[in-house]
Amino acid sequence: MTTTVVELWTEEPLVRYVGQASARLVVIMTPAGQVLAQHGFAKAVDLMGIAALGAAIMASSGALADLVGEATFGALFHAGVRHGIHLAPCRTPRGPLVVLTVFGRETSIGLVEFFFDEFAAALHAAAPAEQARGPVLAENFEAELGSSLAALFGR
Repeated sequence: MTTTVVELWTEEPLVRYVGQASARLVVIMTPAGQVLAQHGFAKAVDLMGIAALGAAIMASSGALADLVGEATFGALFHAGVRHGIHLAPCRTPRGPLVVLTVFGRETSIGLVEFFFDEFAAALHAAAPAEQARGPVLAENFEAELGSSLAALFGR
């Protein structure tokens, strides 16, 4: 399984987390679904689909929390027969991030949550201060997406 990063400061914490939690797939992304790093994906289309869905789930969860008077619901967990997912926010000096972890039967949600807390702290410590970003414009979207995919998949 390969680990690729767009933001270099994410690499060391990601590699350690994958090993400790026995994660099969991991995506570190912005709340908008922009991928900063990933582990385990072979196809860009799979990664982009999971990032988009993960970001949408977190946004929906946040909206539901607002509707019932909660600040947030925090981490989300879904269990399947062969795989589980852990989807959680992560605060960093760079801004908020979302981490989606897919794991199998060789580990447990308890271990994933335990090591996620260490991972989130390591990301927070490694993150540079937030950079000023320009507006996201439709005319830049395709070029930015292309450069992110090239960085992640070496194309």
